[in-house]
Amino acid sequence: MDARRASVEIDLSAVNTADELQSLLMRSLDFPGWYGRNWNAFWDAITGLVPMPRQLLLIGWAGFVDRLPDDARLMCACLDDMGLQFPEHAAHVVYLETRVPANPPSS
Repeated sequence: MDARRASVEIDLSAVNTADELQSLLMRSLDFPGWYGRNWNAFWDAITGLVPMPRQLLLIGWAGFVDRLPDDARLMCACLDDMGLQFPEHAAHVVYLETRVPANPPSS
């Protein structure tokens, strides 16, 4: 049985510090309480500790990049590297500025 969730949304629009980001990642991706809250620990968690969702939606991306450019770069690097090294376990990452409505209005 596949333990991977279909999709996880992470809203980055209110994240202003690296600690807030790491806490949000920990909650959203079900990392254990002893998660180290740094990029080395993030890599270890996504590549062997917890199953990544099939799709990862990162909401509020452009504003997040403006506020925390180094953390945005490091998160992208981890997610990209996972896709290259462990494609069968990596999430398809979608970078969005706003949440896409579940039921968009008809034309």
